[in-house]
Amino acid sequence: MRRLISVFSVAAVLVGAGFTGTATAKSFPETITLPGATSAEGIATGIGSSFFAGDLFKGDIYQGDLRSGLASLFVDAPGGRMAVGMTVDVPHDLLLVAGGFTGQGYAYDARTGADVAVLQLANPALGTVINDVVVADGAAWFTDSVQPHLYRVPIAADGSIGTPSTLVITGPAANISADFNMNGIAATPSGKTLIVAHSGDGTLYTVNPETGASAAIADADVPFVDGILFEAGRLWAVQNFLNQVTELKLSSDLSRATVEGIITSPLFHVPTTVARHGSRLALVNAKFDTGFPPTATSFEVVIVDGR
Repeated sequence: MRRLISVFSVAAVLVGAGFTGTATAKSFPETITLPGATSAEGIATGIGSSFFAGDLFKGDIYQGDLRSGLASLFVDAPGGRMAVGMTVDVPHDLLLVAGGFTGQGYAYDARTGADVAVLQLANPALGTVINDVVVADGAAWFTDSVQPHLYRVPIAADGSIGTPSTLVITGPAANISADFNMNGIAATPSGKTLIVAHSGDGTLYTVNPETGASAAIADADVPFVDGILFEAGRLWAVQNFLNQVTELKLSSDLSRATVEGIITSPLFHVPTTVARHGSRLALVNAKFDTGFPPTATSFEVVIVDGR
């Protein structure tokens, strides 16, 4: 999620170097409707071609299949919840969901949709937007878009959820001068380095999960950045109001980024987050250009070729 600006303010932006890719294989649909959704923001892939997506303002969770193109309500969330970024901890059958303005994070059973834990990470009275989450090195890490904090939630070997703690961020990623700041989050396979997207700065930072120290990733110029995905040295950055995904190759020390390509689709309508299944990327359209909350009458997942 990013500070809301008029779509007209970005209409004149010219996409720079790179390729554009819109094709999908015939065995996958181009879009999957989230039936009954009143808003959307987060998406995560699970086992096989399964995926989960959330209704941002109602907190409901949908489950679907990227191959069949079908989706249905999975979690009918209690009133007062939100569903922003999310991730699946497959070994522990956990679906972790960021709770936005509530200051909460949620752990659901990824098989049944039952509550596993409701985590109060921050005080809403002090201002908070719990925006995204990644699982790394035995813990779930949640971002806060209006506080210079990351929240660590331990996950034990048996899948039980521990007590949250707060990591205070220092360095450039701690800038909270914009409406939305730290947003999407990813991690190296070892979990020894976190990567955060900073919507206000339009760039990416590394974060040391032990100290909170952050550092810029040079040449990671991604205005309107929202959700991110990092795998095998490549990072995909969703740029919501630009209706595109920039693919970056990161140096081995994560100090520099090189643009590998730009993915667009006529079906994008302010996409916010991204998940991967094989060579395909799945993104959810938030349609924030219609309002906040959005006034669109339908919300969908868009599948594009991520090669």
